[in-house]
Amino acid sequence: MEHTETHITDYRVYGWVLLALLIFTTITITVTWIDLSALTVMVALIIASIKSFIVLRYFMHLKFESKLFTVFVVMVLSIYVLVIALTFFDYLLR
Repeated sequence: MEHTETHITDYRVYGWVLLALLIFTTITITVTWIDLSALTVMVALIIASIKSFIVLRYFMHLKFESKLFTVFVVMVLSIYVLVIALTFFDYLLR
């Protein structure tokens, strides 16, 4: 099976993606300076998840893939969120 369809993304889109990733990285660093106790790690992981979604969507071209492939990726990310949530509940209830 040969995939011959090409997708051309404008450089401005990549510029906006770079800017968004830099902003989220700055927010992550700023959150570490604020004392949120146990929520600091959770906020940092949420921001990291948003950044990974941006990378998956634009750099790995997930937006051009079939809906079935997108469903599989969402399922994997849901398992990831479940594991992180269970880890936080374990940490908070100790």
